[in-house]
Amino acid sequence: MTDIPPAVSPPPGPEIIDALAAVIASRQGADPATSYTAKLFARGRGKIVQKFGEEAFEVGVAALVESPEQVVAESADVLYHLMVLWADVGVTPDRVWAELARRFGTSGIDEKAARKK
Repeated sequence: MTDIPPAVSPPPGPEIIDALAAVIASRQGADPATSYTAKLFARGRGKIVQKFGEEAFEVGVAALVESPEQVVAESADVLYHLMVLWADVGVTPDRVWAELARRFGTSGIDEKAARKK
């Protein structure tokens, strides 16, 4: 999935997102021959979107016909590819967290209705 050496990986928890975002950002412009992430960036946004879509679909399939462990594995893949897409677009995780915080406590029905204005 990524090129992070195991000894450098943070412990499981929400801080992994910021650590992974930093590694992903560092791969922009890197040699595609040495990094899968750099290879995705080199292939362009269309390929990144395609990979994200494929992984999202695989999460859905896993939820329907596979084990919870497979849902976990596919979810990690979809999060990674989403984060590559964020980096390509110029979005950082803190901006997504701020948007989630803004919406917190708002009914999903109300939030969707507000978007239509």
